Amino acid sequence: MTTEALRDLNTLPGSERRNGSTSKDSLTKSYADDTDENLEKWQRKNSAFVASTPVNKEEIVNTGVEIGATEVTEVEYIESEHLNDLEDVDASVSTLLAGLDSKDWVLVCEALNKVRRLSIFHKEAMLDMLGNVISLIVKSLKNPRSAVCKTAIMTSEDIFNAYGDSIIDSLDPLLVQLLLKSSQDKRFVCEVAERALVAMTTWISPTLLLPKLLPHLKHRNPRIRAKASMCFCRSVPRLGTEGIKAFGVDKLIQVAAPQLTDQLPESREAARTLLLELRTVYEKSHVPPLTAESEHPEMDSWEQFCLSKLSPLTAQAVIRVTNIAKQQGIFVDS
Repeated sequence: MTTEALRDLNTLPGSERRNGSTSKDSLTKSYADDTDENLEKWQRKNSAFVASTPVNKEEIVNTGVEIGATEVTEVEYIESEHLNDLEDVDASVSTLLAGLDSKDWVLVCEALNKVRRLSIFHKEAMLDMLGNVISLIVKSLKNPRSAVCKTAIMTSEDIFNAYGDSIIDSLDPLLVQLLLKSSQDKRFVCEVAERALVAMTTWISPTLLLPKLLPHLKHRNPRIRAKASMCFCRSVPRLGTEGIKAFGVDKLIQVAAPQLTDQLPESREAARTLLLELRTVYEKSHVPPLTAESEHPEMDSWEQFCLSKLSPLTAQAVIRVTNIAKQQGIFVDS
């Protein structure tokens, strides 16, 4: 190819680029600075100079399209339910850490998909190396290449689904990165990160997870605070009524109340939902006996409880929010 042709290829306007095609089961997107669209246009004009091979429907595919030193590689994101078992489990396990730590991003993506398959079909095979695997997944989450980052997020979701509480000792750095990724402007990264966080709150016990989330509720980044608040709100109801009482309604109300005035609506909505949950639990556990009436029923009221645990202004905000929800017939089953 001539130098002029390469210059023309690299200067095609960004408006002519296209997004990767999507399907119900997978999403395929070409990377290497969006040159796939430019290559396609150049191929139509110069078909005699370029030969491409068909795309093989696997996780990582090298299309074989080369122009000089330029290589276009396509990555296909396969949903967990459509992943196939590994042919050689022992060989995959033996090369797994090296693949995850490779400097070749294509090999990293292949290794991440092996982690996903092992998590689904052979989770016992990774138990002894799970901490090292998660550390390298965190490294991939920090990778600036979107293909690696998104594949690592999908891997995190499968890890949560498979191992649950077993990863609690390695959770902190993974949680930080997922909160960061879920707060990004890149929608296709943000959406899978949010899905991974939902899996985390589903499969990790709330008694273990809530203490991990607490520091992030005070993060200086309002987006991270919002995502952490949403995770906290989803996790608390999983404690159940007795679990919430054991954890401490007073502690939880002191965590939720400040979020009512947070910068982002997601934080405020999560706080409202959680406070309504706490009111429901509190009132169920403070029902006066049928055989006797309390001499001072107001002392056991939700309003008095809020005033005794919070500053007057914060208590009034909590009472107002939960009263409005109750008047509108919004109830939470615990």
